[in-house]
Amino acid sequence: MKLKKAKIAIIGGGVAGTTTALYFGRLGLDVTLFEKESTFIGGPPFCHLHAGGNLYREISDKQCIKLLKQSIDFLQFYPFIVDYRPTVIALPKSDASTPKSLLPRLELLKLEYQKLIEKSKKNKVLGESKDYYQLYTKEDMELLKKSKSVEQPQSADEWMIPVAKNINLDKVQFPLILVQEYGLNLFRLSSGVSLLLKKLKNVDLKTDTIVHNIQKDVLKDKWELSYLYKDNSYKKKFDYLINATGFRTGKIDDMLGVPCKRMVEFKSAYVSQWKNQEATPFPEIIFHGERGTPQGMGQFTPYPNGYFQLHGMTNDITLYKDGLVANSIVSCQPYLNKDFIEKIDKAWNRDEVKIRTTNAINHLSQFIPEFKTATVGSKPLFGAQQIPGDDPTLRVAEVSFPCQNYARCEIVKVSSVIDMVKSIAQVFIELGYLNRDKKLIELEDLKEIEIQKNAEAIALSRDYPRSLANRTVLKL
Repeated sequence: MKLKKAKIAIIGGGVAGTTTALYFGRLGLDVTLFEKESTFIGGPPFCHLHAGGNLYREISDKQCIKLLKQSIDFLQFYPFIVDYRPTVIALPKSDASTPKSLLPRLELLKLEYQKLIEKSKKNKVLGESKDYYQLYTKEDMELLKKSKSVEQPQSADEWMIPVAKNINLDKVQFPLILVQEYGLNLFRLSSGVSLLLKKLKNVDLKTDTIVHNIQKDVLKDKWELSYLYKDNSYKKKFDYLINATGFRTGKIDDMLGVPCKRMVEFKSAYVSQWKNQEATPFPEIIFHGERGTPQGMGQFTPYPNGYFQLHGMTNDITLYKDGLVANSIVSCQPYLNKDFIEKIDKAWNRDEVKIRTTNAINHLSQFIPEFKTATVGSKPLFGAQQIPGDDPTLRVAEVSFPCQNYARCEIVKVSSVIDMVKSIAQVFIELGYLNRDKKLIELEDLKEIEIQKNAEAIALSRDYPRSLANRTVLKL
């Protein structure tokens, strides 16, 4: 069957838009990617793979298993963004649950991971399945406390040494749990995706460009996009439209008049620097807690040179009053108040940055006492994300097709993006744009020095420390 020559428009250069452009570009399709910023992949902060969803106790086992598979697919597609350090899960003594309550899910995920490895050796991207999680008693931690920290940890025990030396062992329940859930680096993803997309001559990258109107040419069955670039207006027609505008997805839906139901949540993470620990590689540490209470979950994410990204699921840190909103009956776009939009589009108030970062430092220092000496490291990482439907606990979502020749990307976690793009590819096969057996063209591997240099330049251009563009340790 002769394939149709289709022109694909993708609006939005976040994780969803750039991955879609890269995927279909590698399949040889004619793709145009529109992005209003000068670089790709800003938006809500991400730093953690969620390979199994152990961060979220409230989601179902089914969602966790799907997150595990999606995370493996994501690592295979983007191996250069992985920070190869594990995650430690700790339950405070004040928490209503116990570590033992997590064990059935961890065992289930270990078995599911082993099944995936048996299906394909390529799926073994999280280490050995038998090592997916390990338990540490208080006695284990007291012994590790006497050990010397190492610059390049090569075992679970070596990763646990700085945990043993720094957390208050009297404030947490045992056992502590170490899980092979790795870190993700936003700036390395932005860097690598940009470099890869530039290698594809069939992908037209339109940065610093705003799509301001979309009309349907019914006679020719095409979408006509009107867009602004350097104060000039242009029009171009496309066969298929992909909406990857993140929390602003509703604005495109409103232009097209399609049905919708969604929420938007403002997200922020705070950047601190702990100069006492500039040379010590830490794992990520998650202190479980009930969202929205003073003891909400704390997340302690390491970067080189003593920088740490912090979440605290309390109303004084990561959560905001009116920060979670739903769309109305008159618009698909949920309305965030102007204070959030100013943060996203313009700048943060310096006093608020200092107050909320200090609150985050204090929240984590109740478990890591010496961390109270940390200071503000930079402005926060921030953005807003859409959540399709009306369930704020939803963590696994991909894509919907509300009208003909239109796909609406709806990922909540970055690892869902490969399932998303494969669903769109199936539609393209049915439309005659793709052959079912078409393979992705291989691109020349990116050089590490090239990725790193570009990632640091992107971080600096956004007023973040270059250390946030670096891995804690390289793969050993």
